[in-house]
Order: sequence, then structure tokens, then C-alpha cells
Amino acid sequence: MEIGALLKTFIFLIASSLLYPVLLLLVLLTFWILICAGSFFAEWIERVRLDKYAPAELPDIIRKGGRDMLSHRVRKYVGNLEDVTGRTGRCTEVEIENMLQEHILGIWKGLDGLKILIRVAPGLGLIGTLIPMGTGLAALGQGDITKLSSDLVIAFTTTVVGLALGMTAYFFYTVKRRWVEEDIKNIELATELLAGEPFAEQK
Repeated sequence: MEIGALLKTFIFLIASSLLYPVLLLLVLLTFWILICAGSFFAEWIERVRLDKYAPAELPDIIRKGGRDMLSHRVRKYVGNLEDVTGRTGRCTEVEIENMLQEHILGIWKGLDGLKILIRVAPGLGLIGTLIPMGTGLAALGQGDITKLSSDLVIAFTTTVVGLALGMTAYFFYTVKRRWVEEDIKNIELATELLAGEPFAEQK
């Protein structure tokens, strides 16, 4: 019994000590999602302002350097590709393929934070709910209604914040993933058009 009571006390202390770190993380994640919101709406405004074009016109747009119709990711990649190749085709096909894959990997890494937040935020909200519920029930057993009310407020608010962060991150991730997939398609097309033609001529 003594060992059991010791283990229970130890677990209770661990769980109780996690409350304030969880609350701090939720506050930090709230500020971080606000920064993500600013970045999201800035990119959305950029894409709304882009000139519209038919899909069949995209190859000619890339060849002629019509970058005003392309997103900032595609413009940056095309600029780097032109700097590396120098329009001479001196780079090997393997080097260009490596550059393409590195750039695509970097784009996908940009979404990792939102993808993690989708799972982490609700989990933190749940932890922030269960810890005060335990101490609140203990206070109820001692007849301390004030302590119970305070713990219930913390429990429900952390749940709301965690779920709100998770849903917001899921919305941002879903829309940005669609943008990223479109940009990757255009980047691969630009690679074929700008770097593939010199190799075809060499052959």
C-alpha cells in the first residue's frame, strides 16, 4: 500500500506540474497562429492579384518570362534556375534534378509547423482540461467550491483554445497545401521548359 500511495502521489505531482507549461504553450501557439494568419492572408492577397491565364498558356508564359502571373515561390525558383544554368545548359541533368528536389522539399517543410499544430493543439487542450478536473474533484471532496469553480474555468477554456487552434491550423494547412501543389506543378513545368530544352539540344 505504501508503494501504491507513493506512485499515486508521484504521478499526481507530475500531472500537476504540467499544467503551467501547457498553459504557456497554448499562449505561445496562439501568438504563432496569429503570425501564420498574417502570412496566410498576405499570400492570399498576392494570389488574388495575380493575372489570370488559361492552363494552355502557362508554358508560353514561363518561356517568355511572364513572372507577374506566377506566385512568389515559382518566381524565386525560376530566378534561381536561370542563375544556375545561365541559359547555357552547363549544369548536368542530375544537378538540376537535385536542385528541383531540394526546392520542393523546402516548400513542403514550410507546412510542417501547421501539420504538427493540427494534432498538438487539441492534445494540449485536452491535457489542460484533465489536470484541473483532477484537482477540482479533489477540491469538491473537501467542500471547496471556489477551488472547483476556478479549476473548471481553466479546464473548459483550455479545451476551447486548443480546439480553436487546431481547427484554424487545419484550415490554413488545407488551403496552403493546395497552393503548394499548384506551385510544385508549375515549378516542375518550368524545370522541363527552361532546363530540359538545352539537354534535348545536346542529345
